Amino acid sequence: MQQQPNFISNYDKAKVLVTALPYIQKYYGKTIVVKYGGNAMISEELKDAVMSDIVLLTLVGIHVVLVHGGGPEISDTLKKMGKESKFVGGLRYTDEETMEVVQMVLAGKVNKDLAQRIAGHGGRAIGLCGLDGAMITAEKKQGMDLGLVGEITKVDVSVIQDALDKKYIPVVATVAAGEHGESYNINADIAASRIAAELKAEKLILMTDIPGLMRDVYDESTLIPVVQVSEVNSLKRDNIISGGMIPKIDCCVDAVRRGVNRAHIIDGRVPHSILIEVLSDEGIGTMFL
Repeated sequence: MQQQPNFISNYDKAKVLVTALPYIQKYYGKTIVVKYGGNAMISEELKDAVMSDIVLLTLVGIHVVLVHGGGPEISDTLKKMGKESKFVGGLRYTDEETMEVVQMVLAGKVNKDLAQRIAGHGGRAIGLCGLDGAMITAEKKQGMDLGLVGEITKVDVSVIQDALDKKYIPVVATVAAGEHGESYNINADIAASRIAAELKAEKLILMTDIPGLMRDVYDESTLIPVVQVSEVNSLKRDNIISGGMIPKIDCCVDAVRRGVNRAHIIDGRVPHSILIEVLSDEGIGTMFL
């Protein structure tokens, strides 16, 4: 027997829109910063879902800034050039040649591809990087030697705000300017956190490859939906926050302490996870406040 296609009645569609209305009203005219990476950046289906989410939010009057990484694309380009990617403590070592590739891939290929995809969904995007208008300035990261990996010294969001005022969706690659004309590779989570703070954003959303913060990393049912920033140190002591989650959660904490209303870690593997977080009762992932 042939299986009948799933069908949503017009009434059910209307109910969905009415349910979203209070959230559209709540966030109308507010700014949301989305850090985009992980599997959501590799899967074509998830790419389209993210771009359509961003365009939809923009069309209902919510200002969205998309901050992106591009590690896999950088590694692929280096491989094609015959240059091996080098990592120190899990972080990419960035020599001068690698930095040229980082700037070319992030501020060029990836950035413009995302702007074009947004346009394909009817949005108006403008591709930017931290070098534009001295948006992000940095100095060499202290501690372990990672080459031209930088620590942010200043963020000036004037260019981003101008783009938002003109109804564009800013798409930001995280390459920063040094004081002696050099460029630095900047962690995209940290850059998104600082940009959100300077914009006085309502939300910072970090898209990841896990459901959020879990008490047991092997059991998704132990997801912690809400965390007060004052609880983070005790969660670290209890080893609930550990490993690769520490820097991401530190970015969320820093954003909230700098004035962002809410910070979220959500599962970018879930189609339309941004809409679920912003426009639904349930939300998704872990919220920090």
